[in-house]
Amino acid sequence: MLQRYKFTQTIRIWLIIGLVMLIGQVILGGITRLTGSGLSITRWDIVSGVIPPLNVAQWQDAFELYKQTPQYHKINKHFTLSDFKFIYFWEYLHRLWARILGFIFLIPFIIFIIRKQINFYLIKRLGLVVFFTALTASAGWIMVKSGLIDRPWVNAYKLSLHFILAVLSIWAMVKTIADVYNYKNKHTKPKTTLLSILIIITFIQMVFAGLMSGMKAGLYYPSWPDMNGRFIPEVLLNASNWTWLNLTNYDTFVFAPALVQFTHRLLAYILLLLTIYIYFKFRSQVYKLAKFWLNITFILILLQLVLGILTLLNIKTGIPLFYGALHQLVGILFFISLLFLFFSLRKKN
Repeated sequence: MLQRYKFTQTIRIWLIIGLVMLIGQVILGGITRLTGSGLSITRWDIVSGVIPPLNVAQWQDAFELYKQTPQYHKINKHFTLSDFKFIYFWEYLHRLWARILGFIFLIPFIIFIIRKQINFYLIKRLGLVVFFTALTASAGWIMVKSGLIDRPWVNAYKLSLHFILAVLSIWAMVKTIADVYNYKNKHTKPKTTLLSILIIITFIQMVFAGLMSGMKAGLYYPSWPDMNGRFIPEVLLNASNWTWLNLTNYDTFVFAPALVQFTHRLLAYILLLLTIYIYFKFRSQVYKLAKFWLNITFILILLQLVLGILTLLNIKTGIPLFYGALHQLVGILFFISLLFLFFSLRKKN
């Protein structure tokens, strides 16, 4: 295991940088979605794609490729070259960040292995991070392709898969950091069953967050605490609407967005109540490190609920970029804080 292995401060800092880079990648992906930028780059060039268009002719060529997409013809036919450059910037930054992440993570990883500065257990843990990030990148391209043929947007279910794989990458990195920093409980360990349930529900909530983004479900019911005047949207009360076709036909019928947003709201209330209960139950039973993460989770869940409400109430023609991106960031940080809290409560050997 790791607790008997001494890791240098360089390795510890490198792992933290890797986690920050992963979080940044997810947030840039969210901004790319919120700005409608995800389909602006129509080619997947791993090496040459690092260099953006550098002159007017190259920009015009890239714009012409975008003009061949359904998104341009069905939604953005009014776009000028300047409009195109704006959405290109966010997608380019998203892809460039992924390449930088790979460079920052893989090169030191190989060097540490050659110098025998990390043991086999840590190699396996980091190998899992690499595995999930590779899957995330592959799912990302599959997602982009889903919006380059007939539809003007990427498939919501494929976007959610892309997002969840990114979350699993973060989970693997958090577990690695907790191991390297030797997160253990120094006192009597409280029962963590409720905390495990909270983590599972949070993960499920993040699946629905991906679907919320993919379906732009917030646009259909931009009100709170009701959903356009009702607690349960009327479309969900009609049994005939509960069909597989309506779950996939979210572009032209409101059933799936209504179901996703209603479930997302309901899970948010459950998470709030469960987090508050765990906070007051655990706060006198845990030591300094665990108490720190317990306090962080409590603060973040309250902030997240407020941001979710503000995001809904500030919807006009689209999801507000500032609130939407911040809502996603706090959601990721809440999940990470729960994981660190869980690992800090592990039994001390």
